[in-house]
Amino acid sequence: MLGKRIASSLILIGILSLSLIYNWLFALVVCLIVAGGLYEFFSMLEKKGIVIFKYCGIAIGTIIPLSVLLRFELTKGWELFFIVLACLTLILMQFRRKEHEGVVVGISTTVFGILYVAWFLSFLAKIKYLPNGTWLLLMLLLITKLGDIGAYLVGARFGKTPLIPRVSPKKSVEGAFAGLVFSILGALASKAFVPYSYFHLAFLGGFLGVLGQLGDLSESLMKRDCQLKDSSSLLPGLGGILDLMDSLIFTAPVFYFYMSIILLKN
Repeated sequence: MLGKRIASSLILIGILSLSLIYNWLFALVVCLIVAGGLYEFFSMLEKKGIVIFKYCGIAIGTIIPLSVLLRFELTKGWELFFIVLACLTLILMQFRRKEHEGVVVGISTTVFGILYVAWFLSFLAKIKYLPNGTWLLLMLLLITKLGDIGAYLVGARFGKTPLIPRVSPKKSVEGAFAGLVFSILGALASKAFVPYSYFHLAFLGGFLGVLGQLGDLSESLMKRDCQLKDSSSLLPGLGGILDLMDSLIFTAPVFYFYMSIILLKN
């Protein structure tokens, strides 16, 4: 399992590194991540017996990062406008159903999936278009994924105290602490290519480290509700796309707002 995890991780790191260099590849990777993540999310809901318009939700969700990458905005808050339009579309599509049961649950969970997966991950594209965006995106990946690595390695070897066993029985307090330390170290290492102070970097590392672990736990909570171990078996040793990206779901939007509002205004 460890060998498969390392091999899959190295391949994905290579793809992500290349995508930061070539804009067209970055756009393709982000759209594939969002589409694949939505497919896994909606598939989990279907296993619970929730009736949703899976492919409509995937199409709506994928357009959100695509509109950011193409810099297509009808309004300043284009994504939220589009989500409102998506709600209307889903309601109209419900009229085609012969049964009226589960309408509220179906619409709510579909919209939640679009927000949780597509909108939150679309901030990866927004970060790319910030000044010095490629390096900022690299810093985000370094902070978040080093936290994942540290939590896994230390937790698997030294973890003894369960963190929240009812949500994720294998996660430990020792692993969570190690993940936080690794995130801070990743942030400090980013000083080599970003011009921010060590104070800001340490703060970001700690704050994003906590958010990354909350993202991981939130997906674990949903998988537990759906009685699944992994979101899919697409990536050997890692699980599915959501399993890989869960820690970025919360860190990406917070990182974007922090950089665009606080640091880049100075």
